[in-house]
This record gives sequence, C-alpha cells and structure tokens, in this order.
Amino acid sequence: MANHYFSEQPETKSERKTIREVIKGESYQFHVDRGVFSKGGLDFGSRLLIEAFEPPGVEGPIVDVGCGWGPIGLTVASTHQNTQIYMVDINERSVQLAKENATLNRVSNVTVERNNLLDGFDDNFFSVVLTNPPIRAGKEIIFSIYEQAKRMLKTNGDIWVVIQKKQGAASTLKKLEELGFEVNVEVKSKGYFVFRGKNN
Repeated sequence: MANHYFSEQPETKSERKTIREVIKGESYQFHVDRGVFSKGGLDFGSRLLIEAFEPPGVEGPIVDVGCGWGPIGLTVASTHQNTQIYMVDINERSVQLAKENATLNRVSNVTVERNNLLDGFDDNFFSVVLTNPPIRAGKEIIFSIYEQAKRMLKTNGDIWVVIQKKQGAASTLKKLEELGFEVNVEVKSKGYFVFRGKNN
C-alpha cells in the first residue's frame, strides 16, 4: 500500500506539475503530482461525474470523498458558490494539492481535510455525497463510503458515484439499492456509469 494513492503518506517521489483543464466551459489550473490519483490530468470518470452533477432539492453542505488533487470538489464549489463544500482524502499529498488548488482557482467556499472517508461527520449533515471511489482500496472500503453516506445524507439528499462496469458498477448499484437509495443511471459512457442515489 505504500506507493498507492490510498496511502496516508505516499512514498513515491514527488514530481509536481501544473496543468490546465477546461471543465463545463470554464478554465482551471491545477497542481498535480505522483502518488495521487490521476496525476496526468482530469480522468474521464471524474469529468463525467462533474458534467452530470445537478444539485438536490435540499439545502446543505456537499462533500467530495476521496478528493485527490481536487477537480470534483473545486469545480462544484466554483459553480455553487453559496454552498459549503467539504473535500476529504486520506492521502496527505492529495490534501496539500487540493488546498493549493483551491487558492490557485480562487475558490473560497471549500474546507479541505485529511480524513478517513467520512469518519467523524454528523448524521443527516450533507445534501450531497460525491465520489469517484478509490477502486484499488477494495470493495470493503468503497462500500463503507456508501454506508456512511446513507447515515450522513439529509432526507432527499443524493449520493453521486462514478464507476466503471469492469470495476464493479453492478455491485455498486446493488449495494446502493440494498441501503435504500432510489438509484438512477444519470450517464453511461465508454464503460463508465454515473449513479445518482436519492436518500428517501
């Protein structure tokens, strides 16, 4: 696990660079690095999730679980400036990059924290849980995100998940439904699924 993006302290030698991405018609700059998910730029799944996202019918903070260097949380924060966005990751390097990227893109309505998934947050707190889950961490970890989301989402809040068919989309759908979410496939493209689960 030492050189893995789900590690608390990646041992992979740092090799930072700055990239530019156009997301939903807006230009952003991001610092990225080795030892952090998608070090080469915005991955297809995260872009799909960002472009599909719609706010729920309930107010409240939004959380990006496993935020990496921050593209999902920061772009949602940039386009929903009256909403508080939490961004959490277990990886210290990810958290540092996400904090710097918030400053770089002048996004102020975010709180970036090193955290193990959603540990420590209150029940019925969030309006939305967003995640491009850490596949390499294993199914138990991924399902923990869904279980925590069920407790911590407000009534009529949403969980949004992007996942590839070959990496467990079917089991994710089954798990979300077992937890009581009303699940829709919002987007399906190139083997990726974006699920939206409403917490009724």
